[in-house]
Amino acid sequence: MSTKQIRSLTTVLIANRGEIAVRVARTLRRMGYRTVAVYSDVDYDSLHVKVADSAICLGAAPPAESYLNIAGIIDAARRSGADAIHPGYGFLAENADFADAVAAAGLIFVGPPAEAIRAMGNKAQAKDRAQAADIPCIPGYQGSQEDADFISAARDIGAPLMVKAAAGGGGRGMRLVTALQDLPAALASARSEAQAAFGSDELILERAVLAPRHIEIQILADSHGQVIHLGERDCSVQRRHQKLIEEAPSPAVNAQLRAAMGAAAVRAAQAIGYVGAGTVEFLLDQDGQFYFMEMNTRLQVEHAVTEAITGLDLVEWQMRVAAGQALDMAQDEVALHGHAIEVRLTAEDVAAGFLPQTGTLLRWRAPGEDFGVRVDHGLVEGGEISPYYDSMVAKLIAYGATRDEARRKLLRAVENCVLLGLPSNQGFLADCLAHPVFAAGQAHTGFVADHFADPKVLAPVPEAGTVAMAALALLTEDGQSVLQPGLGSSIVSPRIAIKAGGQQWQVRLSARPDGWLAEVAADAADPDAQAAMLELRHIRRDDATLQAEINGVMQRATVAIRDDVVHLFLNGRAWVLARRGDAAQAQEKRGTGAVTAPLTGRVVGVLVQSGEQVQAGQALIVLEAMKMEHTLTAAIAGEVAELNVAAGSQTTLGALLMRIAPAQPEGAAP
Repeated sequence: MSTKQIRSLTTVLIANRGEIAVRVARTLRRMGYRTVAVYSDVDYDSLHVKVADSAICLGAAPPAESYLNIAGIIDAARRSGADAIHPGYGFLAENADFADAVAAAGLIFVGPPAEAIRAMGNKAQAKDRAQAADIPCIPGYQGSQEDADFISAARDIGAPLMVKAAAGGGGRGMRLVTALQDLPAALASARSEAQAAFGSDELILERAVLAPRHIEIQILADSHGQVIHLGERDCSVQRRHQKLIEEAPSPAVNAQLRAAMGAAAVRAAQAIGYVGAGTVEFLLDQDGQFYFMEMNTRLQVEHAVTEAITGLDLVEWQMRVAAGQALDMAQDEVALHGHAIEVRLTAEDVAAGFLPQTGTLLRWRAPGEDFGVRVDHGLVEGGEISPYYDSMVAKLIAYGATRDEARRKLLRAVENCVLLGLPSNQGFLADCLAHPVFAAGQAHTGFVADHFADPKVLAPVPEAGTVAMAALALLTEDGQSVLQPGLGSSIVSPRIAIKAGGQQWQVRLSARPDGWLAEVAADAADPDAQAAMLELRHIRRDDATLQAEINGVMQRATVAIRDDVVHLFLNGRAWVLARRGDAAQAQEKRGTGAVTAPLTGRVVGVLVQSGEQVQAGQALIVLEAMKMEHTLTAAIAGEVAELNVAAGSQTTLGALLMRIAPAQPEGAAP
């Protein structure tokens, strides 16, 4: 990478999967390169395999046996005749040993030198580098990994604190500690997650900056010593310290601050001899002071918003720099135009704490070109979202002359993005974009916690019309003629029991000369609760679409039914409504002591034994899925009467992991 010789490249292997592999392939194809995809056993039919010129299987689904298999990837590059390897982001993109192995094989690594990756790959070392380059850093501790030393340092720093994994990022191995007595538990949890995600359990401490903005600077450097920045991105809307919405430029950054942060980012890159595209991340406090967080020595997920406001293709520039070409622009020639906003569409159950979800993608309808947005994805309808990889499945990016134009366009696109078959954050993203605080450009990293803590906000209850559409979908699933008009007013459908979340309804349809009357009655505790009466006409159904006029308003829904569960996209939001009496209902009858898997994943640890007495709120089982750990706790006090899993085993969504027999009240007969 350091040589100034222009290299002639013809074939590039993309060492990644999903939307980033598809996105990289798109630019490489436009530049005239031949592309090679790699895939695991579960990804053989994936979109990134289909868009490449050729593809090679790496091995089994677990990343260690496929996308993290350095020797396998190098062998695939040799077999395919590749000249270069593009790592995308995630997996091996910031692995210095991988960069070395690519170079040792006589191939071009489309990324920075291994030395630069190592210099910024450890947060403790990165902070030392940043301080040496006169870049402000958050006060903290990096040193001995003994708990006693962390606790001693924490007393000096003071709460609140952030525990962070020294290796890696993406919110993994990160814990907020608001009281010092909680630090030991946070250290143990962060270590476990960091070891699983990055192969290193080294941690650091930082003083927590309250209500900051998360600002990052995009840099671009060539092998001739030139480094420039391309402005900033605001990545403040996050959950679990992971980004959800990103935009460029930031509403909180003016020209003077941009110049100061950009200059700091350039110094950081120059200090390690950086080459290629990279990002320097900062926290911006409420007083306008910024602090170095880390440097990502790779392309970022959110790079598309920078591309939109600069007109540059960052993957194209990665390839040009990798070939030895010099940048053809100076810093004062970089111009930012308009505004761009991106959202990350994830397979997650928002109401359950953003738990990652797996399953079959029954319906996928990306918003069309008429919405004026860019959609980066690797989805195929009918494909599987597996537990082995990240929960992000697509990105939607909107550009506008102003911030509000970009926000409006993106909101409408999100409201018309159909993903059915498993829970996603689609509706939540729309709610965020529509929120007045975000619309005003005032969101900080506490935005989600401040405005979406209410379960009723995260899990809205479907209206009567939505419930009626679910009943119609069930009644017309097999092309039944019961809903054809003109059958006489004596026709009455059986009652259909519908359930969504904690709500239940009874729906019954009665025929009328020109349509149907739907009675939607909620199973409410209030005996005086009134059923909703809806007039239905012009019902039409095909395999994926249901149309009906409800009280004079035409409604059109995208539907999919599997195992008596209706997946319904209506009026900008996806709903899951089940016919009562399905497997989920049987599961509920096991009682409140049942501990079921909220996701498909691996059992990392079982913290109790059969026969043990537990208290409500006590940690029971730790699961890992999509690179994150999730601790399940007891809903009731009692005795572990049934234990069905062990550490290292796999579990599926809804599986009964453990059953707790409720504690007997004092004085009760045994």
